[in-house]
Amino acid sequence: MDTEKSSSSSFEDLSNINELETKSAQVKELVVKGEKKDTFQVGAKNEQYHQENIKHEGSEIGVSIGDEEPCDVLGNGQLVKRVIKQSQLSTRPARGDLVTVTFKGRMPNGIVVEEKENYQIHVGDYEVVQGLDMVIPLMNVGEVAEVTIDARFAYGSLGLKNDENENASVPADSTLIYEVHLQDCKSEDFSDLKSFEIRRKYGTRKKERANFWYNRSEYNTAIQLYRRALEFLDDRDGDPDSMFDKEDLEFSNSDLQTLLEDRLIVYNNLAMAQIKISAFDAALKSVENVLRCQPSNSKALYRKGRILEGKGDTKGAINLLQKAATFEPDSKAIQQDLAKLIIKARREEHNEKEMYQKMLGQAKKLEQKHKQPQKQQNIESSKTTK
Repeated sequence: MDTEKSSSSSFEDLSNINELETKSAQVKELVVKGEKKDTFQVGAKNEQYHQENIKHEGSEIGVSIGDEEPCDVLGNGQLVKRVIKQSQLSTRPARGDLVTVTFKGRMPNGIVVEEKENYQIHVGDYEVVQGLDMVIPLMNVGEVAEVTIDARFAYGSLGLKNDENENASVPADSTLIYEVHLQDCKSEDFSDLKSFEIRRKYGTRKKERANFWYNRSEYNTAIQLYRRALEFLDDRDGDPDSMFDKEDLEFSNSDLQTLLEDRLIVYNNLAMAQIKISAFDAALKSVENVLRCQPSNSKALYRKGRILEGKGDTKGAINLLQKAATFEPDSKAIQQDLAKLIIKARREEHNEKEMYQKMLGQAKKLEQKHKQPQKQQNIESSKTTK
């Protein structure tokens, strides 16, 4: 992904900033806790009142806004975290950890646009808006916080359409305010991922979220999630007979076939996202993983044709699209692209002939220029001999 960058992506690589801000937030909260230690001891009843107001069940987090000083995470007002309910724990999630959160997102006018309860995500995997992904590592398990997120780290210039409730759609360039409860955090190891159900569940979730970002033209973000999906659907690069790196997993043949089919779908989607950012060499590797297992996969053949076209091999692209059309004759996309490629090939052939004719004409002119001095020299030589 180092070479795969797209200006259309609203997500940014701010991992270093997250680490620095995590340390900064830890220092700041230690100071705040030191200053307010007596207040918490005296106000034990108030704390109990806040705990009673937290609802672990239902669609709302019923809390009262506390007096905590807001934390400007990035220092520019675009991502601000304010603690609503302190946690008695000091456990914070790290990148890749599985966390359970309940959150509600609203616009400044109070309209709720997004709501999840007991929602599991892997930190840093773009399964929520980037602003939340950045703030969750700054929270302790059990903490409730209010997070104000600038559009840059939310849904950007595209906004978010709500097909079920148009009033709950997020307009372009909208600031969002989330109320987040970090309920649980778990660092998974290989033993947690040995079951077929877990691997497929996580892989499918990553793929669906990647499709979400792909449909928003956030191709770099989609690519990262497709790759994460492949990690869970296993990492054997389309070869069902190869071994796992760490240890064998005892899956049935049916389970292995299911994972293989899921993985090939992800590779096809990954290739399409890579084509969109003109990462043709990477896309070719992705699509070859599909064709190695399914040589007649029409989508893979079509995508490979697109890749060859991008690499300047029009004739090779035509051959692949013609092959794809035999397996999927009703596909309008294949037929349309094939027709365009044929016209393009004829134009290239015509231009090539014109170029050769020009080159031939120039060669003849050079030859004539060379003959004229030679002819003149022969005439003068004949005169002197007489």
